[in-house]
Amino acid sequence: MDFFMTLDLALFLLLALIAIATALGMLFSQNAVYSALFLVLNFVTVAVFYLLLGAPFIAMSQVTVYAGAIMVLFLFVIMLLGADALPKAKVLPWQRPLAITLAVVLVVEATYLLVTRARPEGQILHPEDAANTMENLRQLGMALFNQYLLPFEVTSILLLVAMVGAITLTKKEKGAQK
Repeated sequence: MDFFMTLDLALFLLLALIAIATALGMLFSQNAVYSALFLVLNFVTVAVFYLLLGAPFIAMSQVTVYAGAIMVLFLFVIMLLGADALPKAKVLPWQRPLAITLAVVLVVEATYLLVTRARPEGQILHPEDAANTMENLRQLGMALFNQYLLPFEVTSILLLVAMVGAITLTKKEKGAQK
């Protein structure tokens, strides 16, 4: 039993390193297309985390919705607007010290929480098989498409309006530059 827990831990640590590396790659990439592709890889890594936790429906939803649909939308807008290389931005003098201060606060807080709260006192159990039955997935689907249909549609309309707004603003800026 200890071998499997060690294998799970090794797989978790490997996935954690991949997730952190892709997040850093997304943040520090100068090319917007590469940043979007790093984000896709990060979404896929999160989906594998969900699979390890015994939630295959959420994992497939993660891949389909985020890595599939939303990232295709992002890449479409990036390519359409021609914003694949980010221009040099004007940096205000107070931004860098504020960012460094907030980063230090985040690291201190995360370290404190890991030291005080992360004490493995029990055994990590896999979810029950009853949680992944077809009946539970059917109930989840019915709730998503009955009870939460309006928020889903409002979100899709907001994404569409944001994309059209970005295209409109960029077209005006390009027209004014000529």
